[in-house]
Amino acid sequence: MAIFLDHASTSPLRPSAKAVLIDALAQTGNPSSVHSHGQHTRELLEIARDQVASAVGCNRSEVIFTSGGTESDNAAIKGLWWQVTDADSQRRVIISASTEHHALMDPIHWLVEHEGAELIELPVAGSGMVDLDELEALLEQRHSEVALISLMWVNNETGVITDIERVGALARKYAVLAHSDAVAALGHVPIDFARSGLTAMSISGHKVGAPIGVGALIVARDAKPVSLLHGGGQERSLRSGTMNYPLAASFGAAAVEAVAEMAERQARLDVLRDRIEKEITSRFPKVQITSDGANRASHNVHLIFPGANSDNLLFLLDTKGISVSAGSACQAGVLGPSHVLIGMGYDEQSASSCLRITMGYTTTDSDVDAFIAAIEEIYPQAVAASPV
Repeated sequence: MAIFLDHASTSPLRPSAKAVLIDALAQTGNPSSVHSHGQHTRELLEIARDQVASAVGCNRSEVIFTSGGTESDNAAIKGLWWQVTDADSQRRVIISASTEHHALMDPIHWLVEHEGAELIELPVAGSGMVDLDELEALLEQRHSEVALISLMWVNNETGVITDIERVGALARKYAVLAHSDAVAALGHVPIDFARSGLTAMSISGHKVGAPIGVGALIVARDAKPVSLLHGGGQERSLRSGTMNYPLAASFGAAAVEAVAEMAERQARLDVLRDRIEKEITSRFPKVQITSDGANRASHNVHLIFPGANSDNLLFLLDTKGISVSAGSACQAGVLGPSHVLIGMGYDEQSASSCLRITMGYTTTDSDVDAFIAAIEEIYPQAVAASPV
């Protein structure tokens, strides 16, 4: 039987989200139309907006539906940077970290190359924790030059949680805009956008059991980022185009369910995570837990297997019917050293020997049993197959 332990790449479609999607797909009407067909689909869209807002603690008007996390990150990073620099050309600094997702780092690097932005990356400890003391010192010194801060709420590879409320408090103190990629946080840690102090936040549906192709950018009501899309003025003129009410409705249902069951699921996955780590490190003492000692999410296990290449481990596990990953699934299937581990100070060999095991609402004790048994068998084989 196939075992799926790669929920950070995508999570199985929830039955509730599937049912809502099928029902919505059977409806006809453009949500912007004034006739009854259009107003019915508009109602589905707005119910979904209320559901997502409730799941993340924001006002319904702050929910901008998008195609997913990558679009949301691009819209936030570019849009907010242009908003700030249009008003004050001296504010050209973006503060982030080298352990961020490529969906965030690539648009920042694009702004550096094409728009003259300056990127400052905060130090990251060996446990994966971003140095927020350095953020505070940097803001105290250069806040008048800073356009934007962007830091992940939960790291998608290591599961390390950043204290976003502290980031938001510092941003407010120094009158700087702040964004967080919360794609790996939704449904796994409590999120309250209103309390966070953020200007914007990115989330994605398929990480919580909605279909691939829908997400949201949460944008504070007083923020006016420059839009990447221009057209009909939908979604507060931040995301023009015919609104995708079937996917939005499915996302809303999945988000509500994921948040409602979060406490129970966290408690269950805490036990499974600790069991995986304890049993594997007891069998193979040289295996490293990359986020050991850090505040981290329950669903994530990130390990370094010395002497074995990630691709060999993945291949051998796949022959056992077990799906895990070596890191982000958003790099076009190209394996290489984990940029997150490089950012944490690991060498390239260690960063090429990692596995990310991520659990979700479908994960069972027997899934974990099978994974541990498989690793005990295939790790020595992977070492033998890996170049010295």
